Amino acid sequence: MAEKLILAYSGGLDTSVAVRWLKEERGYDVVCLTVDVGMQKDRETLQSRALAAGGVAFRWAEAQETFIRHFAFPALAAGAVYEKQYPLATALGRPLIAKVLVDTARQEGATAVGHGSTGKGNDQVRFDVSVQALAPDLRIVAPVREWGMTRDEEIVYAQKHEIPVPVTKESPYSTDENLWGRSIECGVLEDPWTEPPEDVFEWTKSVADAPDKPGYVEIGFERGMPVALDGRELDPVSLVNRLHELAGEHGVGRIDHMENRLVGIKSREIYEAPAAVALLRAHEGLEQMTLSKEQVRLKERIAQEYADLIYNGLWFTVHHQDIAAYVQSTQRHVTGSVRVRLHKGTAMVVGRKSPKSLYDFSLATYDKGDVYDQSAAPGFIHIWGLPVRVQARAQMLAEEGE
Repeated sequence: MAEKLILAYSGGLDTSVAVRWLKEERGYDVVCLTVDVGMQKDRETLQSRALAAGGVAFRWAEAQETFIRHFAFPALAAGAVYEKQYPLATALGRPLIAKVLVDTARQEGATAVGHGSTGKGNDQVRFDVSVQALAPDLRIVAPVREWGMTRDEEIVYAQKHEIPVPVTKESPYSTDENLWGRSIECGVLEDPWTEPPEDVFEWTKSVADAPDKPGYVEIGFERGMPVALDGRELDPVSLVNRLHELAGEHGVGRIDHMENRLVGIKSREIYEAPAAVALLRAHEGLEQMTLSKEQVRLKERIAQEYADLIYNGLWFTVHHQDIAAYVQSTQRHVTGSVRVRLHKGTAMVVGRKSPKSLYDFSLATYDKGDVYDQSAAPGFIHIWGLPVRVQARAQMLAEEGE
């Protein structure tokens, strides 16, 4: 009896040809597992494609709520953005998929798991390290990495074996999507000088086609977590989906990133993340009102570490647990509402309010009602400037006299 392998199946070119390769070259009974983190793909189509490719069974795991609530929103609370541009959509989805892979392998009595990552990308690290952390006894097989075929060769292989895949040489893009964002690479995008053609974008309007009149949305937060749009409480999935529509209509969320991959190469990546971009702007705006200067500055440094941790596939680590505990602590008072203006590709915070606000109008105003004691300023400045005066007398002025 053949060993059973659970394959993380997206229905794309790489995983579809991988099913046949695992069956014919490695002798596995392949169970194709699709973890729905918001891929906007039809379940029946994927099941038909998986079985046609040679899978012995197809499994579907609904994980949208888990993905947003326990992966995307914690990253939002941390302010995690890789290299100041990428909201980490794909990177956040991989550890969850790996977790479901392991759970399914246990349920099915499988001895191995597989994924469709290449040997040049980051996803292989995220999948492998996550599985190793959760189930070090399971064998990990990466057909595309081991096989070494180019995408053109995979397309020919798929056509030869009559494997239905949604990719042709005329449309060679490799895409990945979930509720937090969509990534597009390959084809003409591999030339960094070439502007991305409009046909690569599906979630966002171009600036030219976006409405001339700006749109406004009010986002409500509770302890750092988004809970409402325009005063209406929504569950996490519904909130993100609705914000995708609102922000995408105004062209918000397009990202063209020259990215430093974990494996050491630079890669040109195109992303669409309208909801993530709008939420990150809003959350940052609320934190500026509810966190102290020291908290904001330390958290900026923590955010970079958190983003690197996610990008580098270290979600299931003690290091992550420690950082997550700090981030959660910082969110205790990040409650309130933020008004965001959406216009021609931009999301700008134009209003914010909070019951935990550190902004005091009576201290900030220059008009009537000002209670700030300006007479205290000279004494403060005298003490504050003491080390400057001491150094000036002891060193700078002494040098001038030499």
